[in-house]
Amino acid sequence: MTRVIKIGGRPQSAASLPDVVARATIGDERLVIVHGGGDEVSTLQNALGGSTKFVNGRRVTLAKDIEIVRMALSGSANKRLVSALVQRGVSAVGLSGEDASLITAAPMDAEQLGFVGAPSSVNVDFLQLLLSGGYLPVISPVSRNAAATTNSESLALNVNGDDAAAAIATALGATELLLVADVEGVMSDGAVVPRLTPADAQRLIDNGTAAGGMQAKLQAALAALTGGVQRVRISDLSAIDDLSRGTLLRRIGELS
Repeated sequence: MTRVIKIGGRPQSAASLPDVVARATIGDERLVIVHGGGDEVSTLQNALGGSTKFVNGRRVTLAKDIEIVRMALSGSANKRLVSALVQRGVSAVGLSGEDASLITAAPMDAEQLGFVGAPSSVNVDFLQLLLSGGYLPVISPVSRNAAATTNSESLALNVNGDDAAAAIATALGATELLLVADVEGVMSDGAVVPRLTPADAQRLIDNGTAAGGMQAKLQAALAALTGGVQRVRISDLSAIDDLSRGTLLRRIGELS
């Protein structure tokens, strides 16, 4: 069983996170962690005199913002999480999508989003090498820009963590993609929606019920299902331990 877990920025502040992830590494399950860190990026942007803007749950990223995103995600957020996991005895290895062209991306919508990318390929052989060696890859979603020239200032693209996790889960043929947020799942009238078909998820996106970060999560979930991932869940940190928690999405004919 291979599981890809994307951990959003806010759940990373939970004191229980390293222990929860450490428990998930016990046994035969192969695990890959992808992390976000949006609040940390925003804090650094603001401290350096920049501004923060989102379009449909994705951060508008100017050329001058790339180094900020690298510092916040591939630097402090990644190494802080790796250090905490190593302290718990986990053989965690910190990476970004730029390392060994782990994630190559293409500009998504340069006019609206700037240097934001959509994953186009994953160096799955590199991931398999780490996993077969017993390592836990912990991945920042900052990715290599496939459209950049050698001397370009935009050699990297800011890729949404949910999109990166979906691409990695697809490339690995993962059993499950778990998108960990600061909510228990997709909510309706104050309650968690236990199951969604792909059509249900698309309808929530189209009618605006799922907006911002949840819209991005559902779009990533649909991409993963289309790519062959067996199941996707959206939930909170407790869902790493509890495989029945949150909102479950499966491909048509497999929702049970």
